[in-house]
Amino acid sequence: MEFSKLPDIIPVFPLDGVLLLPRGHLPLNIFEPRYIAMVEDALRTNRLIGMIQPSAASSGPPPLFKTGCAGKIVQFQETEDGRYLITLKGVARFEVQHEVDSMRGYRQVRTDWSKFSEDFEKIESLGVNRSHLVELLQIYFEQNEMSIDWKLITAVNDEKLMTCLAMICPFTSGEKQALIEEPTCKARADLFMKLLEMAVRSECCSSKH
Repeated sequence: MEFSKLPDIIPVFPLDGVLLLPRGHLPLNIFEPRYIAMVEDALRTNRLIGMIQPSAASSGPPPLFKTGCAGKIVQFQETEDGRYLITLKGVARFEVQHEVDSMRGYRQVRTDWSKFSEDFEKIESLGVNRSHLVELLQIYFEQNEMSIDWKLITAVNDEKLMTCLAMICPFTSGEKQALIEEPTCKARADLFMKLLEMAVRSECCSSKH
């Protein structure tokens, strides 16, 4: 899909604490009827679904943050109990102009892609200090009882690595929103390192008291 051919209107799936970034892969388990309808409609058209976080809790449809990321359905499986197991591959970020009425129960937005043409450019090197990153990750993953294939750290380029880590690390919703709103991959990588350092330092300090 070319940047100039991205659609003006896309369906969105609001999920708190879930981050999709360009070229990242996000598995989803779809079971609500309205979101099953959303997947079916996406499969019939351009396969695009926008992932975006709610900006606040609400008894009704929650307000949305301004920036999300559209993903293309690249894997699809229907289960015996009627659920859809899909994988989205991040295509490009978007800003919400306004919501659009939908007859199928799920939410749709009119998009503005203009700030995110760089999302189509692959940037392999971001100047990541791998040895420092590994030191921080070893502490962070132990603190959060997480595991990772350490071969991944050396096997992939900077962009793939930082995208994967930003998506899987259990940062707060606000921190994840800050990551997606960074204008460039380099700025996002720098912020990720700062968040990781703060998380490790905060946990280490609290464990001493």
